[in-house]
Amino acid sequence: MASSHMSSDTALIVTGSEKSASFFSECLTVASINKISVLTAAGEVRRTLLEKDFNIVIIDAPLADESGESLARHIAAKDLSQVILAVNSEHFNAVSDVCHRDGVLVISKPVEKNIFWSVISLAKSVSFKLKRMQDENAKLKQKIEDIRIIDRAKCMLISYLNLTEQESHRFIEKQAMDLRSTKRIIAEEILKTYAN
Repeated sequence: MASSHMSSDTALIVTGSEKSASFFSECLTVASINKISVLTAAGEVRRTLLEKDFNIVIIDAPLADESGESLARHIAAKDLSQVILAVNSEHFNAVSDVCHRDGVLVISKPVEKNIFWSVISLAKSVSFKLKRMQDENAKLKQKIEDIRIIDRAKCMLISYLNLTEQESHRFIEKQAMDLRSTKRIIAEEILKTYAN
């Protein structure tokens, strides 16, 4: 996951065609997505994604250095970006069969504006849902880490002060209340005290 924070509506267009770049840019602007970057090669895209995230990535296949399909799947697998892959109509069925499992939205070229706007709308809502799930996941990981540290501190209190599990729990809770702190911070202090 790239380090920079994903802002509300950012898009990356990957195409070797200026005509496609302006078509997609125009459609994105109408969909209220104004932070738009355009790149032409898959290698360049992979390097850029190490530093920056985009809500939506549109790949106009084929690219100069690859088909675009493996790039689309790579981005969809590792990032929170919603990927839209535009392919020539004769490749649509084969490519969409392979890419759907990775969460890539595949559209057929030539792309009609109305259909593309629907796809962008879908991509935006999926992107928001993914972001919300990622935030919830981070909160859960934080809670699990807090519980782990608090449990270790309780074990220290049990072994060094001969408290029961319940007493050690109450001790940490009371300290947190008295010092207007969190149970985790109190637990970390306990661990520092008895680790020496």
